[in-house]
Amino acid sequence: MEAIFYATQVFLTLFTFYHFIISLYGFYRRHEECLLPPSSRFAIVVAAHNEEKVIGELIRNLNELDYPKELYDVYVVADNCTDSTAKIAREKGAVVFERFNKAERGKPYALEFAFSKIFESGIPYDAVCVFDADNLVDTNFLTVMNAHLLKGEKIIQGYLDTKNAGDTWITKSIYVSYILTNRFLQLSKYNLGLTCALGGTGMCLSVDVLKRYGWGMTSLTEDLEFQTKALLNGIKVTWAHDARVYDEKPLTLMQSWRQRKRWMQGHTNVAGRYVARLVREGIRTRNFAMIDGAVYLIQPYFLMFTGIGLITNIFMGPDQILDRPVWLVVGFFAQFFYFGLGLALERVKPVVYWWLIFYPIFALTWIPVAYVGFAMRKNKEWTHTLHFRNIKHENLPNLYLPARANGRRSS
Repeated sequence: MEAIFYATQVFLTLFTFYHFIISLYGFYRRHEECLLPPSSRFAIVVAAHNEEKVIGELIRNLNELDYPKELYDVYVVADNCTDSTAKIAREKGAVVFERFNKAERGKPYALEFAFSKIFESGIPYDAVCVFDADNLVDTNFLTVMNAHLLKGEKIIQGYLDTKNAGDTWITKSIYVSYILTNRFLQLSKYNLGLTCALGGTGMCLSVDVLKRYGWGMTSLTEDLEFQTKALLNGIKVTWAHDARVYDEKPLTLMQSWRQRKRWMQGHTNVAGRYVARLVREGIRTRNFAMIDGAVYLIQPYFLMFTGIGLITNIFMGPDQILDRPVWLVVGFFAQFFYFGLGLALERVKPVVYWWLIFYPIFALTWIPVAYVGFAMRKNKEWTHTLHFRNIKHENLPNLYLPARANGRRSS
């Protein structure tokens, strides 16, 4: 038991220390000029399955972006819909592709279908921006992405925010985790020149890259698979901290469990197929970004080892834990001080700091999710997350966020 305990602790310590060092590079933001002349032409793609309650507000939001209307078009792929999603999207001005294929269901296939239709149109788009039907978007989104494209970036992830952060303790916990991830992982890796993580929505993909390498994603985490495929071809995902997209989060633990289980199924599936390749290529080409990409892929195993660590701690007895008070101090410091620094850097309102109380409880629920996801990693059956929070983009809750102006948060 002691051998298992110490082996687990070594792995967890090394993994945690690595990410702590990475996070230090999130303490600064380099100045980036985002107000470059609009010249990139965008195809905005929304994959939707029975989203009649939220799709209309997103399309209205997208039609009101602060970007020349002649330089972007909005497409909705209504994937196996049995409600009024397609009808509402058309009425709001989107170009709608209806797709019916019961064998190949889900976002990866819907995006493949939409991309092929858009490319067949012959319209010379520079990039495709992908959103989920439940999203809302800051009006400066395309302006910021245009600036990143003009700098030569090919795959850009926007800032993932939450549109219903204050609903329940689950949404509060998710909001905190997204804020910390955006600052201490995404921004940090961007500053270091490593590849950032695609989040499935709010992402901008160069048409050149899509046409050269294709989409072809079939896993439950198509975003993770695509970023890994791009990295193996020497293309990094970059980060746009000022391009915000607001995602609707599950209200209950069970709803969140189902969503995260699907993510863990896809994540462990992709990890099993690509970790060794990334390590080999990283060593062969001396490309540390690939090694870092492999480290990112093994996150589910970190969660599972955390579970083993908790179990061995229990078997070794509470006295053994109390004999190592330094670990208790480190845990307290990380939760209430270091994470608090991350929230302060993002200038959240004071009420959000209290939400750190919920965050470690929610974080622990990732452990059983990781085990179930690993056990079901070969199951590619897609499950739909219901959305119903029909918030207008101009009425996004500002209780938890500092004042925003012209689609951007004030400094």
